[in-house]
Amino acid sequence: MLVLLFRLLSFLPLRLLHGLGAALGWSAYLLSPSYRRRLRGNLEGAGYGAVLPQAIAEAGKALFELPFLWCARPERVAACAIEDNFELVEQALAQGRGLVVLTPHLGCFEITAQQIALRTRLTVMYRPPRQAALRPLIEGARARANLHLAPANLAGVRILARCLKRGEPIGVLPDQVPQQGDGVWAPFFGRPAYSMTLPAKLAQMGHSPVLLVYAERLPKGRGFRLRFSPFTGSLDGTAADQAGAINAAMEQLIKECPAQYNWSYNRYKQPPGVPAPGMPS
Repeated sequence: MLVLLFRLLSFLPLRLLHGLGAALGWSAYLLSPSYRRRLRGNLEGAGYGAVLPQAIAEAGKALFELPFLWCARPERVAACAIEDNFELVEQALAQGRGLVVLTPHLGCFEITAQQIALRTRLTVMYRPPRQAALRPLIEGARARANLHLAPANLAGVRILARCLKRGEPIGVLPDQVPQQGDGVWAPFFGRPAYSMTLPAKLAQMGHSPVLLVYAERLPKGRGFRLRFSPFTGSLDGTAADQAGAINAAMEQLIKECPAQYNWSYNRYKQPPGVPAPGMPS
């Protein structure tokens, strides 16, 4: 039933889907105190409280554009994307050491992998949804030609490492809260956030270059602009230093269009079994 609904919605114009999404974003904000509290608290804590109205609408757009991204014809989706600096990807791959592409939950992060996979094979790390009914829909939509999924477990890490060894690019969402033992506490907008160590480990393992990318959602349903940029931080030092450098890079991307970050995500949660920041592990 859900798959059928998404397929029907995918025929609607992107502008209409974004309009419906903006209305949904406001409805969720007004009807859910916990959602409202987290979204507003994370925005204000990062110093972006002024963009709250836009962030509410953008959060709804991010949900309502999924039928279009997952179920519309690939050529129709691709026609809505503009790319800046894609030559950075080509230059990095020419080195033959693979490529680690980091994409935060900023703008339309779903389309970034699809666009890269139009030019080259790409493997992305994927965490299955908790709702079993969503799994066939999401996995079927994401696993397209040239786009492959690696599970968020040890087997998936091995898959990603092999891809880098073959000189292929991999994609990781670095601002997800990892499971116990897979992360360290590192600052994110001035607050301790349990952060992934995997991106730095993979880059060091393959001596691979690192690129950042996000897709800005253009106004009035005009599509998306993918912005590629080099990672200029240092991956030396401790795991906490490395995670902090990646978090700082994510902050710089978010600064470019703060209203489109997923501020409702519980980025600062303490996973079960993980000591609080400052406590011995």
